[in-house]
Amino acid sequence: MPLTHEPWLLSTTFFLSLLGLSFHRAHLLSALLCLEGMMLSLFIGLALWTLKFSMIPSAMYPLMILTLSACEAGLGLSLMIATARSHGSDNLNLLNLLQC
Repeated sequence: MPLTHEPWLLSTTFFLSLLGLSFHRAHLLSALLCLEGMMLSLFIGLALWTLKFSMIPSAMYPLMILTLSACEAGLGLSLMIATARSHGSDNLNLLNLLQC
């Protein structure tokens, strides 16, 4: 199974998500979506890497990344709900962590 465009495509999606995270930091939801895009590109890259090289012992690493990504999404959404309830918005510019 030749992988010709996949490394370029996965690195592009990872860096576009990183660029989106650095530029769109105004709202917590947009930052969480960019983090999910980064984790999804890492998951797909690891899954394709284990399939290409037929590495059976390292086949659990993409599942571990996917599990950590699901935990990160749940924790991020619960933090967003908590800040939206306490401050009335998910705008990160309005939050002052010293007052919390």
